[in-house]
Amino acid sequence: MDGVRGMGDGKALGGFLRARRERVAPERVGLTGGGRRRVRGLRREELAQLAGISVDYYVRLEQGRATQPSPEVLDALARVLGLDTAERRHLDTLAMGRPEPTPRLRVGPVLLRALEAMAPLPAFVTDHRLDVVAWNDLGSELMGGLADPGRRDRNNARFLFLDPASRDLHPEWEERAAEAVGQLRVAAARYPDDTELAALIGRLAEGSGDFRRIWDSGEVVMCAAGRKRLRHPAAGLLDLDFETLHVPAAPGESGLVMHVFSGRPGSREAAALEQLATASAGTVT
Repeated sequence: MDGVRGMGDGKALGGFLRARRERVAPERVGLTGGGRRRVRGLRREELAQLAGISVDYYVRLEQGRATQPSPEVLDALARVLGLDTAERRHLDTLAMGRPEPTPRLRVGPVLLRALEAMAPLPAFVTDHRLDVVAWNDLGSELMGGLADPGRRDRNNARFLFLDPASRDLHPEWEERAAEAVGQLRVAAARYPDDTELAALIGRLAEGSGDFRRIWDSGEVVMCAAGRKRLRHPAAGLLDLDFETLHVPAAPGESGLVMHVFSGRPGSREAAALEQLATASAGTVT
């Protein structure tokens, strides 16, 4: 498993390229897969040919012996590998080799007031380590009791991988787990000197085979929007819309992400959230 330190060096770049190469079906790029292939996905020489670079240079990229490829090479590799926006940004971060210093955390009063104003909707805020750093009451209740550290860990990754209760809260556990790992991988490449982040990833790797499996897949994810399924002990199974709102950071501070959930108007989920909001009314933390 890739370590956190060195995420910006050639080994991390090579590991990411290898993981992405192995997931490309030969048929997708016009090659014949066949039943006797000894490797998953594309061979190195096939990828090099499709990207228009020498096999020797691509091998050196995967082995960490060549670093900082040109923008043109990155464009070609991203095209052949079929990288999405988040994966392409991650590729650029690894290739540039210019990590950012570990930011400090600040939860400002305006953000707290925004959470309070959203009281009819469940909402919470996370940092780059997936620590939940602020929430409103409905957000706390929906996510398993954030206001009470005795009920659940306030780090979403530790909760997912080290607490069996996470599988009750998240029926789509595998998807949520992949999202968490993908976000941590992005953060690790961006802030390789963050010792707390390194310790978190090390703890998860030590304590969870699922974490190691997903990490080794090279998963990369950035927060987005859509629908998620959650299970609440009183409200039951809820299919909710969600948005992730990125809070800009001042220089040297950590950018935060606000996660907001809602039920569609007139739906059972909307009514259930109204009932939970009444039951959990209190103060923002």
